[in-house]
Amino acid sequence: METKKSNLLQAGYCNSKTTYERYLTREVTIGDIPMGAHHPIRIQSMTTVDTMDTLGSVEQTIKMVDAGCEYVRITAPSIKEAENLANIKKELRLRGYQVPLVADIHFTPNAAEVAARIVEKVRVNPGNYADKKKFDQIDYTDAAYQGELDRIYKKFAPLVAICKEYGTAMRIGTNHGSLSDRIMSRYGDTPEGMVESALEFMRICEDLNYYNLVVSMKSSNPQVMVQAYRLLVEKMQAEDMNYPLHLGVTEAGDGEDGRIKSAVGIGTLLEDGLGDTVRVSLTEEPEKEAPVAIALVNRYSKRAKDAIQTPTREIIQLASPTKTEAYTSLEVNAFIGGSLVPRIIVDISSKNLKDPFILSDVGYKYDALLDKYHMGDQSVDFVYLGDELPSFNMPGNLKQLYNYKTWLTLSNKANIHPIYSLAEYNQATEKDGSMNLIYLKNEDLLSEEFAQLLWNKTCVFILETTHIHGMADQRQFFANLQEIGINCPVIIKRSYPASEFSGPVGDFMSPEEPISKIQLYAATDFGALLIDGLGSGIWLDSSATPTANLASISFGILQATRSRISKTEYISCPSCGRTLFDLQETTQMIRSRTNHLKGLKIAIMGCIVNGPGEMADADYGYVGAGPDKVTLYRSKEVVKRNVTSARALDELIEIIKSDGLWIEE
Repeated sequence: METKKSNLLQAGYCNSKTTYERYLTREVTIGDIPMGAHHPIRIQSMTTVDTMDTLGSVEQTIKMVDAGCEYVRITAPSIKEAENLANIKKELRLRGYQVPLVADIHFTPNAAEVAARIVEKVRVNPGNYADKKKFDQIDYTDAAYQGELDRIYKKFAPLVAICKEYGTAMRIGTNHGSLSDRIMSRYGDTPEGMVESALEFMRICEDLNYYNLVVSMKSSNPQVMVQAYRLLVEKMQAEDMNYPLHLGVTEAGDGEDGRIKSAVGIGTLLEDGLGDTVRVSLTEEPEKEAPVAIALVNRYSKRAKDAIQTPTREIIQLASPTKTEAYTSLEVNAFIGGSLVPRIIVDISSKNLKDPFILSDVGYKYDALLDKYHMGDQSVDFVYLGDELPSFNMPGNLKQLYNYKTWLTLSNKANIHPIYSLAEYNQATEKDGSMNLIYLKNEDLLSEEFAQLLWNKTCVFILETTHIHGMADQRQFFANLQEIGINCPVIIKRSYPASEFSGPVGDFMSPEEPISKIQLYAATDFGALLIDGLGSGIWLDSSATPTANLASISFGILQATRSRISKTEYISCPSCGRTLFDLQETTQMIRSRTNHLKGLKIAIMGCIVNGPGEMADADYGYVGAGPDKVTLYRSKEVVKRNVTSARALDELIEIIKSDGLWIEE
């Protein structure tokens, strides 16, 4: 009989906040592809066709494996689908594909017990495996609560016994959107509730001497997702556990938004060495998910190798590196810092500065007839011009940044501000009376120039890094400033040279490889800081990326981290065999008519598994209720049931209008 053994971390949720090192988990056997321990971070995805369509499931699985999936998940909503997994597996093996299959279970323990005898792994959701969600608030006594746990034990134990007998692995997968009424009543809609929901089932497994477990904490909100995984690791350590982590942001959406949101959540945790398998959930064909996951994971495989081959310099630590606190800055020029939303800088110094239409790339549409600019919700706040001077008048509300020596030569300095090196600022005889921006790196904090810095309420720091573990270097900078007692606003700058995107195209199957990777890298590097409340602005710099993309990605990162809302947010699931309508087509249809509703969150769900729960994080919901039937929600409240698909979007818009939140385009 296997005995439990763990290799625990030091205090906190990761080995180190200043060096890259993977959290060492136990090994879990999943067919011929083990997970955890020192094995590579595994890639997986989920089929979207009906599980009863054997050949369709097989063909889609093969596409996914060929795209890089190492595990393939298939939904089994009832016993008949669970039984058909045997036919799918048999046909795959006949075609030479040995990929481990994972049965996805919700609501149906009997289907799980069938599937566990067939596939290599089953996924159960503790929120609905033996529990219910009706949004009832129940006041449990301790005895009554323990009685519920005893009931769950009896319901869950048979599946554990089957998994032990057949050598089947299990993922205990908590979803923020499907926490049970029991958990919600005691812990609320919180990361603590998500973690406890999984731990209850994990403790049952351990009591039955079953340890072939993987755990996940998924949410459509990257902030919640990151908090839940970090807390899970801390709680596992306290209970002498170290199970592998399955990372994912659920209902991330499609296109650039889906990739950025996924990278903010998954990348933040990968930065800290957490994660043993990754699934990127996009409202697209499932074979498009694996390349995105691979691009995220490969960055850390390379980082681990680089750390061994060429040890990097130490990150400067003037403050303790074990604790991260939100950085509260003063407000400068009534424009940046304090409680204001993070600002965005885009470099236009290499553009044609004789053409006023170039500013459309950064959100300012030029009307030649009126000689006037029109701002939008995604108009950047600063443009960097370096030493270049435009031949046209800039919009009055767009702030311009120039290198200090060029700024000195300008006669009209309205809305124009200088950027200095640290030495230049100390030596400057003339300074801006409203805002002075100073380039800094973490290592500058030990320099003689920094010791001479006469900072004041006009200073804004532009934080750069050349460290291989750049996010950690910049995170430590904020802690160091807090230790020193300086509270100037900090704009985070990350530069991505074209050489970062010159690897083999096979790493990322897209003709726009540089743009696609910049979405993921920037979302990780900026997002990991913004999620922790670090930064008053961002400056994304990449010569390989068009200016319009830099602006769009920057706004997307702020939206995904919920630090600045500039557009409608769509919480759309990636589809599976349970889906009751074409999610991709429906999402695009809804987006086409509602994407001007800045700040609204609209959830688009193929079925009820996570639908009602995720409505709690959305303002409105569009959820599949049956063939050609849609149920519409306001938050978690059902407004209209079983609306025909042809009428559902019009009805949703009428609900938004009746709430006074509709804006005409």
